[in-house]
Amino acid sequence: VQLQASGGGLVQAGGSLRLSCAASGRTLSNYGVGWFRQAPGKEREFVAAITWNGGSAPYANSVKGRFTISRDNAKNTVYLQMNSLKLEDTAVYYCAAARLGSGSLYYTRSYDTWGQGTQVTVSS
Repeated sequence: VQLQASGGGLVQAGGSLRLSCAASGRTLSNYGVGWFRQAPGKEREFVAAITWNGGSAPYANSVKGRFTISRDNAKNTVYLQMNSLKLEDTAVYYCAAARLGSGSLYYTRSYDTWGQGTQVTVSS
């Protein structure tokens, strides 16, 4: 499966963006999908994940209550709705796919396919 992340951009603090992770090559319905982000000088960190059957893992504390992950298997796409954006949400956001049984969706090592990343910049 190949992943294409999109939807990033420049937004003011308090605004919203919706990121999309579109899959090609294979159906995404058999994969768990996660969103991670990486700010300059920092390690890549978990944001949110959704299981193959639509269950969501607990969100990162920093985004809980503001971000929502969802999937549309008919469109082979996973979304990350980001509301009430903060300056500290600025990062490159990556989506990734994990095969069933790959392990916890919290960890980057569970994922074998990554999208190219989309930049999210939150301004004051």
